[in-house]
Amino acid sequence: MTAAQSATFQSGSGVTLGTLLTTIASVVLVLTFVWVMWVTIGSLRAWQGGQVALFDLVWAALRASIVLLVLGFYLR
Repeated sequence: MTAAQSATFQSGSGVTLGTLLTTIASVVLVLTFVWVMWVTIGSLRAWQGGQVALFDLVWAALRASIVLLVLGFYLR
Protein backbone atom coordinates (compact mmCIF):
# COMPACT_ATOMS: atom_id res chain seq x y z
CA MET A 1 0.00 0.00 0.00
CA THR A 2 1.12 3.52 -0.60
CA ALA A 3 1.52 5.95 2.26
CA ALA A 4 -1.73 7.70 1.35
CA GLN A 5 -3.65 4.43 1.25
CA SER A 6 -2.18 3.33 4.56
CA ALA A 7 -3.07 6.66 6.21
CA THR A 8 -6.62 6.49 4.83
CA PHE A 9 -7.03 2.91 6.04
CA GLN A 10 -5.77 3.80 9.51
CA SER A 11 -8.01 6.86 9.81
CA GLY A 12 -11.05 4.93 8.59
CA SER A 13 -10.59 1.81 10.68
CA GLY A 14 -8.66 3.07 13.68
CA VAL A 15 -5.96 0.39 13.46
CA THR A 16 -2.86 -0.02 11.38
CA LEU A 17 -2.70 -2.59 8.62
CA GLY A 18 0.04 -4.52 10.44
CA THR A 19 -2.11 -4.85 13.55
CA LEU A 20 -5.04 -6.11 11.51
CA LEU A 21 -2.91 -8.69 9.69
CA THR A 22 -1.41 -9.90 12.98
CA THR A 23 -4.90 -10.26 14.45
CA ILE A 24 -6.14 -12.26 11.46
CA ALA A 25 -3.07 -14.54 11.56
CA SER A 26 -3.54 -15.06 15.31
CA VAL A 27 -7.19 -16.01 14.90
CA VAL A 28 -6.33 -18.49 12.14
CA LEU A 29 -3.60 -20.11 14.25
CA VAL A 30 -5.81 -20.34 17.35
CA LEU A 31 -8.57 -21.98 15.32
CA THR A 32 -6.01 -24.39 13.88
CA PHE A 33 -4.79 -25.25 17.40
CA VAL A 34 -8.37 -25.99 18.43
CA TRP A 35 -8.84 -28.17 15.32
CA VAL A 36 -5.63 -30.12 16.09
CA MET A 37 -6.81 -30.73 19.65
CA TRP A 38 -10.23 -31.83 18.38
CA VAL A 39 -8.68 -34.29 15.92
CA THR A 40 -6.28 -35.67 18.52
CA ILE A 41 -8.89 -36.06 21.26
CA GLY A 42 -11.35 -37.63 18.82
CA SER A 43 -8.72 -40.11 17.68
CA LEU A 44 -7.77 -40.85 21.28
CA ARG A 45 -11.40 -41.60 22.18
CA ALA A 46 -11.72 -43.86 19.14
CA TRP A 47 -8.52 -45.67 20.16
CA GLN A 48 -9.78 -46.11 23.72
CA GLY A 49 -12.99 -47.57 22.35
CA GLY A 50 -11.08 -50.03 20.23
CA GLN A 51 -12.28 -48.56 16.95
CA VAL A 52 -8.85 -47.64 15.58
CA ALA A 53 -5.30 -48.89 16.02
CA LEU A 54 -2.58 -46.98 17.83
CA PHE A 55 -0.89 -46.30 14.48
CA ASP A 56 -4.04 -44.52 13.26
CA LEU A 57 -4.10 -42.38 16.40
CA VAL A 58 -0.48 -41.33 15.93
CA TRP A 59 -0.94 -40.78 12.21
CA ALA A 60 -4.00 -38.52 12.69
CA ALA A 61 -2.22 -36.42 15.32
CA LEU A 62 0.89 -36.18 13.14
CA ARG A 63 -1.06 -35.07 10.06
CA ALA A 64 -2.92 -32.42 12.03
CA SER A 65 0.34 -31.18 13.55
CA ILE A 66 1.93 -30.94 10.11
CA VAL A 67 -0.95 -28.75 8.96
CA LEU A 68 -0.36 -26.56 12.01
CA LEU A 69 3.36 -26.31 11.25
CA VAL A 70 2.77 -25.36 7.61
CA LEU A 71 0.24 -22.69 8.56
CA GLY A 72 2.59 -21.37 11.22
CA PHE A 73 5.37 -21.13 8.66
CA TYR A 74 3.25 -19.19 6.17
CA LEU A 75 1.60 -16.91 8.73
CA ARG A 76 4.73 -15.89 10.62
